[in-house]
Amino acid sequence: MKKISTDKAPAAIGPYSQAIIAGDFLYASGQIPINPATGNVEAVTIEDQAQQAIKNVGEVLKAAGLTYDNVVKTTCFLAEIADFAAFNEVYAKYFTNKPARSCVAVKDLPKGVLCEVEVTAYLK
Repeated sequence: MKKISTDKAPAAIGPYSQAIIAGDFLYASGQIPINPATGNVEAVTIEDQAQQAIKNVGEVLKAAGLTYDNVVKTTCFLAEIADFAAFNEVYAKYFTNKPARSCVAVKDLPKGVLCEVEVTAYLK
């Protein structure tokens, strides 16, 4: 296994890695909309938070030499299911290869954010 880490995405806020490569796959931890330059959640709307979270995912992928096109599965967590359509509009701009996906509403997310995105990517 190989750990992937980049300072262009938020540092882990717990005892975990940003991503791990095992075999032919990268398993990335969920990314929330923290601005890695400041360490703060600055975006307010679901659209802006989704964009920041997905950009953070992109930086983790990039650190492993991958792109959004390598993603085969995403898991998306929303604080409010009412944000589903707005989240999808942002999501569709980045995940153009349409990977498999689960999207669920949850009671709470770290730091009170509106969304979190995790991915599994194929290395080849």
